[in-house]
Amino acid sequence: MHEIMCPHCGKAFKIDEAGYAQILKQVRDGEFEQQLHERLELAEQDKRTAVELARARVVAEMNQATAGKDAEIQRLSAQIDAAEVARKLAVNEALGEVAKERDALANELEQLRRDQQSSQQLAEARLVNELQKNAAARDAEIQSLRAELEAGRLAQQLAVAEALGSVEKERDQLKHGLAQAELEKRLAEQSLKDKYETQLKDRDDAIERLKDLKARLSTKMVGETLEQHCEIEFNRIRAMAFPRAYFEKDNDARSGSKGDYIFRDTDEGGTEIISIMFEMKNENDETATKKKNEDFLKELDKDRIEKKCEYAVLVLSLIHISEPTRLRYVSRMPSSA
Repeated sequence: MHEIMCPHCGKAFKIDEAGYAQILKQVRDGEFEQQLHERLELAEQDKRTAVELARARVVAEMNQATAGKDAEIQRLSAQIDAAEVARKLAVNEALGEVAKERDALANELEQLRRDQQSSQQLAEARLVNELQKNAAARDAEIQSLRAELEAGRLAQQLAVAEALGSVEKERDQLKHGLAQAELEKRLAEQSLKDKYETQLKDRDDAIERLKDLKARLSTKMVGETLEQHCEIEFNRIRAMAFPRAYFEKDNDARSGSKGDYIFRDTDEGGTEIISIMFEMKNENDETATKKKNEDFLKELDKDRIEKKCEYAVLVLSLIHISEPTRLRYVSRMPSSA
């Protein structure tokens, strides 16, 4: 505990350590604030003094520079005035020479104008004389041309009359020839029409024969024919395009179903790089047990998985009326590949 005397009332009182430390801190903070304020005022005063000194120095330098510029301006103004006086003197001298030349040229121009007027009058007189002579000659030439034109018109009328006779004769001949050509054309058109009608009838008969052949051709026969065609085509290019490939019939039916052909190809190290299950089907439009191509895909995918093939391909043989032997190959990506 500390005993403190109040400076105002003179009464003593006691205070604990915490209160004493707080009062001491307030006193110290107050002194610090006062010292800081005094130092800030001194710094502000020093700054104002420095600013005033700098301003005075800048003003002095500006005044000195302004005085130098004024002197330079006065010197240049004097030079400009002297040059202006010299220029005016030179202009006056030049104007005098130009005025003399102008008067001389004006006199020469007036003389040329008088000479030209005299020459023009003489030329106009000569031109009138020439025009009169030319007019007389032109009138005589016009009379001669009119006489020749009249003679030519009479000769033309005679020639037109003669030409009309020959043209009418040729016209009659052309009419006869045109009628003959029209008759020949109708005969040729009728012959061509009969020819094409015969060809159309032959084509319809062929179509009917193909339809009958298609109805009598079984799905199994077409499928086997398609298998043979695919095997022959593959063997034809095997040596050149697939030297290490395997393309043989699938004879393993232990699972209850099988594909038609299996294709496997390996790299030089013997590693398999691709494997495909092939199924050959015929799309016969008139069979009672016809299935859609999509009906074979589920079974084909099952066979692909059982034979451990990466892809499955459905090959179709379409018998068209216009192209009965053309084959169409349709490839399908496996749903689970």
